[in-house]
Amino acid sequence: MVKDLLILRHGHAKNKSMYGDFGRELKDKGKRNAQRIGVWLAQNDLRPDHVIASPAVRAKRTAEKCTKTSGLNVDVVHFDERLFNALPQTVLEIIKACPVDVDRLMIVGHNPSLASVVSALSGQYQHMEPASLAHFKLDGEWTDLSTEAATLEQMVDSADLPELFPFPDLDSDEMRVRPAYYYRQSCVVPYRMHEGDLQVLIVSSSKNKHWVVPKGIHDPGLSAQDSAANEAFEEAGVEGNVLEDEMGRYSYPKWDATCEVSVYAMEVTNELTREDWQESHRMRRWVLAESAAQLVQNPDLGAIVGGLSDFLSKRKK
Repeated sequence: MVKDLLILRHGHAKNKSMYGDFGRELKDKGKRNAQRIGVWLAQNDLRPDHVIASPAVRAKRTAEKCTKTSGLNVDVVHFDERLFNALPQTVLEIIKACPVDVDRLMIVGHNPSLASVVSALSGQYQHMEPASLAHFKLDGEWTDLSTEAATLEQMVDSADLPELFPFPDLDSDEMRVRPAYYYRQSCVVPYRMHEGDLQVLIVSSSKNKHWVVPKGIHDPGLSAQDSAANEAFEEAGVEGNVLEDEMGRYSYPKWDATCEVSVYAMEVTNELTREDWQESHRMRRWVLAESAAQLVQNPDLGAIVGGLSDFLSKRKK
């Protein structure tokens, strides 16, 4: 049995974090380079079916952005705290313990341990820049990993990959400044009946400058409705039932192109406390549906929100 082993160093990270070395975020350069590796994996039919990453923020973000851009959902990513500040032997032990049904494994972690492992398996020194990838073929099972069983197929440096991303799919000639999935988004209108009135939950924007309803990039591997539910959970701290039918669509310019947004209604069944709400720096406010339509910044979205009552009435017929 021949397996693929992919070893990816995290992307360029910021020098400091208030949470220490573990909490250092990726720079924009690090995010884009991780995404370029994701495109390369997809185009070369090397999407991993199992990813093990260090839980340090810079490695976590690298793993997530790489896998999403390759077309996978982040549920393929698993975290092992041993990969943070790992010895090379520890990295090898983690690989050897990989489930036997995994055919293509990707490890996302840190130097110097990853460069040491790649050098040892290849039999010669290999330099690993941030967001660089080593691809090995393994003849046998993961427990057979050794210099004799592993063959280095190629080293891939993200700096050598195309700067732009193909749109709308990997075979397209059009190129954009962000991965294709960025331009397809989901928006959710959280609603409830309160004392006979139809109300909508609006939240402040990330910088508390205006009112919005939850919206975000449609994550690969999820339905538009599930992606919308995630946005409601993260941005508004609410859970509920996202209705199957779209309320409508609108578009807006961003990233040198146009983002298309699908809008869904969600009946709220649970409102999280601020302690459990991921983005509790925002404000949230229940208002009449008519008021929400006036308060949200985008007029096209406002028109869709304003039609919530009619939309719900039609579904009952």
